[in-house]
Amino acid sequence: MGRGSLRIFLGSAPGVGKTFAMLDEAHRRRERGTDVVVGIVETHGRAHTAAELEGLEILPRLTLDYRGSALTELDTAAVLARRPQVVLIDELAHTNVPGSRHEKRWQDVEEILDAGIDVLSTVNIQHLESLNDVVESITGIRQQETLPDEVVRRADQVQLVDMAPEALRRRMAHGNIYGPDKVDAALSNYFRVGNLSALREIALLWLADRVDEALERYRADLGIQEQWPARERIVVALTGGPGSETLLRRGARIATRAAGGDLIACHVRSAEGLASIDPTVLARLRRLARDLGAEFHEVSGHDVAEAILDHARGVNATQVVVGVSRRGRFQQLLRPSIASEVADSSGDIDVHLVSHEGSRVRRRGPRSGGLPARRVVAGLLLAVVSLTALTAVLVATRESHTLSLDLLLYLALTVVCALVGGIWPALFCAVAGSLLVNWFFTEPRGTLTISDPPNALALAVFILVAMAVSSVVNVAARRTEQAVSAERESAALAALSRDLLAEPRPLPALLEKARDALGMHSAVLTEQSVLPELSEATGPSGLPASSGGAAPRVLASTDPHLPVGSDLPPDLPWAVDVTVEDGVHLLLDGPPVAAEDQRLVNAYAAHAAILHGREQLVQAARQAAGLARDNAARTTLLAAVSHDLRTPLASIKAGVSTLRQTGLELPPDDEAELLESIEESADRLDALIGNLLDLSRLETGSVQPHHHSVDLLDAVVSTVRTTSDPGRVEVALEPDVPPVRTDLGLLDRVLANVVENALRHSQTTDVRITAGRIGETVQLRVVDRGPGVADADKDRIFAAFQRAGDAPQGDGLGLGLAVARGLMTVMGGTLVPEDTPGGGLTMVLELPVAQPQEEP
Repeated sequence: MGRGSLRIFLGSAPGVGKTFAMLDEAHRRRERGTDVVVGIVETHGRAHTAAELEGLEILPRLTLDYRGSALTELDTAAVLARRPQVVLIDELAHTNVPGSRHEKRWQDVEEILDAGIDVLSTVNIQHLESLNDVVESITGIRQQETLPDEVVRRADQVQLVDMAPEALRRRMAHGNIYGPDKVDAALSNYFRVGNLSALREIALLWLADRVDEALERYRADLGIQEQWPARERIVVALTGGPGSETLLRRGARIATRAAGGDLIACHVRSAEGLASIDPTVLARLRRLARDLGAEFHEVSGHDVAEAILDHARGVNATQVVVGVSRRGRFQQLLRPSIASEVADSSGDIDVHLVSHEGSRVRRRGPRSGGLPARRVVAGLLLAVVSLTALTAVLVATRESHTLSLDLLLYLALTVVCALVGGIWPALFCAVAGSLLVNWFFTEPRGTLTISDPPNALALAVFILVAMAVSSVVNVAARRTEQAVSAERESAALAALSRDLLAEPRPLPALLEKARDALGMHSAVLTEQSVLPELSEATGPSGLPASSGGAAPRVLASTDPHLPVGSDLPPDLPWAVDVTVEDGVHLLLDGPPVAAEDQRLVNAYAAHAAILHGREQLVQAARQAAGLARDNAARTTLLAAVSHDLRTPLASIKAGVSTLRQTGLELPPDDEAELLESIEESADRLDALIGNLLDLSRLETGSVQPHHHSVDLLDAVVSTVRTTSDPGRVEVALEPDVPPVRTDLGLLDRVLANVVENALRHSQTTDVRITAGRIGETVQLRVVDRGPGVADADKDRIFAAFQRAGDAPQGDGLGLGLAVARGLMTVMGGTLVPEDTPGGGLTMVLELPVAQPQEEP
């Protein structure tokens, strides 16, 4: 049976028509043949609402007495017993009368939903817990009845019931909401136009956020990469220059004009790990972004423009704001500005080029074409050293080679520099090599003049070939890096799909893989978001799983499972905070994530959601299995108790009824026999109930032994006297048996059960009890000569409600040995069965020897 669906009619204020809309939906479903009942609907004396109830089945309410008054509430038990397809439950945030089934009405709704019943309900926006303070600041009234936002967010449908403030005030003035005696006060206080307009806007924005979450979830589930401009999202590209604050404010104005669009500030850090902005400037920009209501994201990438656009597409942005470069035309010919690159590659994303005083884009170092800076420097050094060495060698051997060979050697050196450092070292090597050839090896030597036209053509071809080769090598290097990144991503995804399901602890394994693949210090799956810009935020309330080391400013534990309630350092600079599912976040601590790795981060988050859901399902299955076992145990108990407790009760009742008959005179012997039967049945009933109580105490862990020194001979003799047939029990303890450390009362219960079990199973022979010391323990042996128990059944005889092996059919619940072993375990001893030589069963009770200082 699946969980029922919840549909909530959300209103901005009382009287907008939530209950009326809910009743209208109920009538519509009833006309379609749906079984609809009214659990509870509050009409508040409104005639139109009461009229809508006609034709609907209304369940009786539950009446409760509270401080002398009879109050009515939703009868959850009646709803569950009636089991309709749909039930109407008004005022979801209502607080129930003390003594009700649940404290809040939304908890009643959760129980009904779990039973597979659909629910229609209503709630006002001011009753949401997160908006309570905001509503109080607007209206001056603090709502006493609230419910968690999560309850409404989990609803399958949330329908906004809207009404203009002026129309709502007209309804109030006509007496359609409150009585005439309350209209004037309501219109001049809570129902002012300003209050109603503010509440209406809050309701619209809250619902818009939920719609946006549902849209993002839909795009993620279907793998849609194209931008869907359902809501304006503006990304402001920040460089840390003097114009960054101006860009942020300009982006905020654009977001305001876009009907409350989302504003996202994005700073791109160099992929080489070098600081691209002063930390104090970065902190100032974070604070400004927070003050403007913007999110602040930091990513890394080799190409700033490409990283900005990758991030914009990753957050489904519709507009990008960048500053205009003030570089000269010659500089722009050599290298396009970031703004122009963003505009050229933006595709369906609108780009705003903002011009302002001092908005020069920060100068970028020479573009490495995708190669690390260390390789570029190595290529330049190689070019300088190799050109010097090659020129020296060729000058010294000038007469033994021709110009064509010289050009080939310099060309080979250019290719080597391109392989090592990319395009810039190769271009430097090509230009410098051409100048050296012209100076040292073409006529006239010692000048840059070329007298022979073929030599000039050869030098020109040499430069062109060198530039072409270096460009090809540069492109190959970039393609190689992209291929390596794609291979890493595909390998990571393949490992996720192949390995994680076989892991005994998949969530920690997933986090470890995410930490290694993305180069992070720590990875945590937590129940609360920790935003990097909110340094005063407290740690998460629970940590289902984590992975990381004990380095400074990282998790202070290497345990992959931190305990629930552990706090994270509040100033930890989390690089990534991804929402896995409602209330669960994936946090990564380390360097900023490259823009092209965002898909990999989302893949890890998606797998984390699946594994987290699977763990919840496994836990639910375990709970269901436990409930099934409990149900089976209760069924077994009821089956056993119904017979074994009824038998002695029947004997007692029959004997007492016979003795109470006034017209019946019994001989003294018959009367004594009846009294003896009553006494035996009462003793048997007392033993059965005692075993049941002992088993219950053992299962709940409420048995607390009181250890002291006990003389074993006295304890055994005292217990044997209380058995059903003490004449058949032979006590043969050795005279030097030392005292044992145990609880005398519990030991008496154990011995009584074991001895009675032995007497019952050896009906024609005696039972013998012996004892002896072995090291620091004393073994007490209860020996019978009955049929014995097979080795395969020796563990089963200690299970509750079980009688196996040598157990004859008869009275008893099969609890004696189960209780005896449980009590022995509590006392620190053991109870094990052994075969009696010659046939039968021996129960061995082992207890520790009492220390000399322990008092008896």
